[in-house]
Order: sequence, then structure tokens, then C-alpha cells
Amino acid sequence: MEYEKIPAEKFRFVQENEKLHDTELQTKARGFFADAMIRFSKNKSSVIATWILLGLMLFSILSPIISSYSIWERDRIYLNYEPYVPSIAKKGLGFLDGARTFSNQNEASMNYWKGIAQETGLDPVIRQVNQYAYTVKERGKEVTKYSYDLEVNNYYALGILYRTLTYEEYEKIQNWQNETGIQVIFPYVEQKDINGITDKPNIWYAVDSKGAAKPDKEGNLVPVYSTRQEIAGPEYHSIRIPSDPGNYIYAYQKSGSLQCRILYYNYYIYMNGHEPSYIFGTNSGGQDIFCGIGVGARFSILFAILVSAINLTIGAFYGAVEGYYGGWVDMLLERISDILSGVPFVVVTTLFQLHLAKKVGIVPSFLFAFVLTGWIGMAALTRRQFYRFKGQEFILAARTLGASDKRLMFKHIFPNGIGSIITSCALVIPGVISSETSMTYLGIVDLSSFAGTTIGTLLSQGNAVVTTAPHAVLFPSIFLGLLMICFNLFGNGLRDAFNPTTRGIDD
Repeated sequence: MEYEKIPAEKFRFVQENEKLHDTELQTKARGFFADAMIRFSKNKSSVIATWILLGLMLFSILSPIISSYSIWERDRIYLNYEPYVPSIAKKGLGFLDGARTFSNQNEASMNYWKGIAQETGLDPVIRQVNQYAYTVKERGKEVTKYSYDLEVNNYYALGILYRTLTYEEYEKIQNWQNETGIQVIFPYVEQKDINGITDKPNIWYAVDSKGAAKPDKEGNLVPVYSTRQEIAGPEYHSIRIPSDPGNYIYAYQKSGSLQCRILYYNYYIYMNGHEPSYIFGTNSGGQDIFCGIGVGARFSILFAILVSAINLTIGAFYGAVEGYYGGWVDMLLERISDILSGVPFVVVTTLFQLHLAKKVGIVPSFLFAFVLTGWIGMAALTRRQFYRFKGQEFILAARTLGASDKRLMFKHIFPNGIGSIITSCALVIPGVISSETSMTYLGIVDLSSFAGTTIGTLLSQGNAVVTTAPHAVLFPSIFLGLLMICFNLFGNGLRDAFNPTTRGIDD
């Protein structure tokens, strides 16, 4: 076989007069946690849940600060009242106006609302929703009458209340009225002049035996304020209603004290220095729900984080010993875990609250109930991680080089399973919150004396009045639902991000 000869001049060195060396990597080294964060950021639902979760936590911090009330303030009159902010209500936007719907209001009821507006200057009727016509027979004739569905400002609708005052307080209120121009005390009405009606202090006009108004010929309400000076208290020297001829009495002297008719809305301003303002309304305890949700959520989150941290610590050590040593040590410790895991959580919580709480307090005993069995799942996870890694080559190499058991466990094996353990810890938090809420909702644990309130307590109070005051259960339910969903989505995102099998995928 002949080969073609190639002339020598056609040959040359490709890298002549060049130095050959390895080139530096153009990309930066990426650590495990940095890689996990990149994968987490690609999980859109988890990212959104994280931002919502941060917003909920920020709410729990700021709402008690923003609120005009502390969780310990309780108004015994405004119970289960609707959301109300005076500045927004006055704009007529249709929300935060304290509105409650009153159906089938007849003429007597309409006169009642009219009477409150005329006397106090605060018109309770926000809007008329519907009007219905119906026919009745009166004295043999058919007469058309009307009934109405109204939206009423519940705070204005309360109107006048009877209040027993001391002579000193009576004088202080008069001086405050003179300074502010806001009237609290209104003329007194004797029950004999309103047919003995005792449960409606807003009736100041002539009524029949059924409590219906008896207007004059022009349809105006006829005032029946008392003018009997012999029953009057000390001289009244403050604001009078415009129609007062000067002889109405404003306090009824009785048993060393004074009984007065007060406009509670203005009395509230006198007592608190501001108008009532409840963004989420009030509950059956007269607490501000806006503040209550923040306080309850703050306690629930901090309590859940504390429980998770304790369970993580106990479970990590317990599971590390099980997984590393194995054999009879593992079998003995596993049987102990099996016995404890069979104890019902509700039973433990109830027994601790009945007996242990008297010695150490409600919160510590509740904490012990969670810790008694809560670490078992964390221990099982840690045990699996140790069985997974303890036979790996890098562990055998470290042992050959003389590493102690302690170093092998917590410097070599444990860090490799930390991702799964942290993820599990994050998923424990919503479970703790759910259990804590359930226990307080059922009344097994009462944390009100310590925390002021909890989400479970708010839900329990709202559930009792869900038909008449749905806001009392609506807002705590929304907050709890968002909190649970977002924590679970956040935990699922962490689980996927820290999964070693997905490292480097979709970079």
C-alpha cells in the first residue's frame, strides 16, 4: 500500500510560543443552601405563601399597636357590634359603618328610629333596603300600611341608656359638656308618662299602651319629659336640648345617687377620649377583634415556634442516638417512643390542665403536653437520616482517621440531614397552631388570663353568635385559614428545595 507523502513545510505547531495552563472556572461555586433557595424561588405558590405569611406575622405585630384598644379593654355595652370606623362611616362608602339589617320595621319602629335621631342628633338609619305594602282592616276599612327593611348604624341605634351616677360624676360630666359642646345627659322621662315602659329608654315621646307613638296632628312626636322639680337632683347647668323651655329635669334623685338618661355614644367619648372605632367589630366580651386577632396570632406563632424548637432539640438527640448506635439501643428507645405515641394528646392536655397547671401554670403545663409526645416524629426522621448516612464512605473515612462518635454524629451525619429536619420542623408549626386553636376553641385550655385571648377563643366566642354577628367568627377564621394554608405551602416549598435529589435540576 502506497502512502501519499506530505511535504514537511505543511506542518506547523498549533500552539507555538504559547503557555498551556488550566483556565479558571467562569462561574461561582454554589453552596447547598444557595442552591436550595434558587429552587425555592422557582416555586411560585411557595413564594406567594411566604409573602402572605410575612404579612400575617407583620399584622400580628402591628395590629395591637395600631388599634386604639388593648386586649384587656372590654366594653360591656358594645358586645358583638359590627365593624365601624367613624371617619369612613361618615363618607357613606357602604362598609365599616356599623351596619346591621333590621327587617320588617313597621310604623312604630320607624317612629322609634326617628325618635332617636330627633333627640340625639345621631340618625341610626343608614339606608332603606326594601319597602313592602300590605293591607289591614281598621274599623271596618281596608288601610294600606308599609313595612321596611333597613340598614341601621348599630352604634347610633343604641341611643339612650339609663345610668346611675354619683353626684361627683354628674358634676364632672356637666363640666365636660360645657368644655366640648358634646351632650351626654338628656332630659329625664318618668315611666308613668310612657305607659310604664321600662326597657326602652329611647322613648321620650307620648305612646299608647302598645308602645306605639302618638304623634300630634302634624305627625310630630310629642315630648313627655319630666318637669317635676321635687324629684330633680342638683341644679343642671350644662347643655340643654333645643326644645327645652328651661324646666326639664335632667337627673332623678334616688337613694343617695342620681338616675340619668345618657347618650351612650357620647358617654363613650367622655370615658375614652375618642369615638368608638372597631375595624373588625367587637366580640361577646366587648374586645376589639382587630387587636384580638393580632394578640392571639402572636401568641400562637411564638408558642408554635417554641414547641417546634424544643421538639427539634429533643428529637434530634434522641433520633441521633437511635440511628447511630442501632441494635439493642435502637430497639429499646423505639419501644419507649411507641408507648408514648399511643397516649392521646387530648387526654394528656386535659390531665395536665387539671393537675399540673395548678403547680406550674397554664402555659407551662400546655407546653409540657405538646413536648411529651411532640418530639417523636422529629426523632423518627432524624433516625432515618442517620441510618441513611452512617454507612457512607465519608463516614467510614472519618472513623478511620479517629473521629469520635460525637464528632461523627453532629459534624458529619447530622449536617447532611439538616435540610429534611428543618423542613419537618417548619411543617410542625402549623400543626401546633391547629392543635392549640382546637384546645382553646373546645375550652379544654383557657389562655385568656395569660395572653388576653387566642384565635381559638375568638372562634369559640364567634361561633355562639354566628347567626346574629357573623363578623365575630369571619375575621378570625379568615386569618387562621390563611395562616395554615401559607405555612403548609411554605413548608412544602422548603421540602422540595432541600431535597438533594433535585439539586441542579432546571438551573
